[in-house]
Amino acid sequence: MTVSGRFVALLALGVIPVVLLGGHDGVAYAVLGGWLVLCLVLGVLDLILAASPRRVVLERSLPARVRLGAEATSELYVTNTGRRTLRGVVRDAWEPSAGAQTTRARVSLPAGERRRLTATLRPWRRGERRVRTATIRSWGPLRLWARQATLEAPGRIRVLPPFTARKHLPSRLARLRELEGSTTVLLRGQGTEFDSLREYVRGDDVRSIDWRATARRHDPAGGRGARVMVRTWRPERDRRVVIVIDTARTSAARVADEPRIDTAFESALLLAALATRAGDRVDLVAFDRIVRGRVQGASGPELLSRMVDVMAGIDPALIEMDWSAVPAQVSAMTTQRSLVVLLTSIESPGGSRGLLSVLPQLTAKHIVVVASVTDPDTLEATRSRGDREAVYRAAAAERSLLDLSRVSAAVRRQGGDVVTGSPADLPPALADRYLALKAAGRL
Repeated sequence: MTVSGRFVALLALGVIPVVLLGGHDGVAYAVLGGWLVLCLVLGVLDLILAASPRRVVLERSLPARVRLGAEATSELYVTNTGRRTLRGVVRDAWEPSAGAQTTRARVSLPAGERRRLTATLRPWRRGERRVRTATIRSWGPLRLWARQATLEAPGRIRVLPPFTARKHLPSRLARLRELEGSTTVLLRGQGTEFDSLREYVRGDDVRSIDWRATARRHDPAGGRGARVMVRTWRPERDRRVVIVIDTARTSAARVADEPRIDTAFESALLLAALATRAGDRVDLVAFDRIVRGRVQGASGPELLSRMVDVMAGIDPALIEMDWSAVPAQVSAMTTQRSLVVLLTSIESPGGSRGLLSVLPQLTAKHIVVVASVTDPDTLEATRSRGDREAVYRAAAAERSLLDLSRVSAAVRRQGGDVVTGSPADLPPALADRYLALKAAGRL
């Protein structure tokens, strides 16, 4: 039960006789007592005439998924199964991170009728956004007292990563098509597939000459001279790409107002979309000390769908990364030579010791690329030296950049490659490195 401001104002009117007749007059207090009794009687009568909120049936309709930052519509159907008209307020108990624009709605619902209440959701966190209950406050005809009940109305909506990096996909796909032969591009090196034969032109690599095909095209009886034939190559298809996302404590740090793990998700999604279009097989594992998520054996549109679904429920764990278990995780996915992409942080030499210790095991079998997000404010801080505080900040920023370069050099000495960039630049930079490996015939 709850009371309204109207009832409080009605009670306050009882003070008027006391003020007018004087505080020592017994009549004033008698009038005040009678007024209070009258207010209570009216309140009880109003409560009795109010519709019962427990005679209400709630049903909920929600989309299964929504991207982070996008809008979704929540529909709550309210059915009055009682005998009286329900006049009141319905409050939907969405958690704050669901971003519900309105949570309260006034209703006037006659007996036996149904209403649909809609609310716009704009979630600002990934994962499962849930609602369990809705509270109904039913007022009487005088709106003095109200009945109130909290009813079960469970629902959930899965908030997926936004994948804002998809804007870079068309330009990278155009480069991939050029690489695969829509425009004539000759590639030579280990790990390439034979594409076709054509006549030799000036500037072709003589190592690409196919002497057997040249001999077959030579026809002395027909008066046709020798035509030198060369082979053209294209990048191999159906190669393996294994993406390992570090979900340990360093992934919880915010860079440019975005968690590191979210930047890792954007980079992984763009790389996976590009690689699957190139005909390569992509596997994903999110790991710290245990596997937080895994996608294996998917391809095409199913791959991205499963990846965003798995990523939606992953949050950073405030523990240290167990790098010693990473080679076993990669081996469990594939035994053939693959591109292994490690999305982690390499800004601290001390924190990168585990990574450096296992790199020789990975680079002995695979092509390894370490991708790490960098803070653009760090580079900006090195340029500002106007006062003493700015000089100290610039010195700290220079030290941070020096640590990053030291770890990057150590990774390269171990046979790996390094890609760094701001949250906006890292996804396209990683995609460009993948295309460069394709163009070089290494993948």
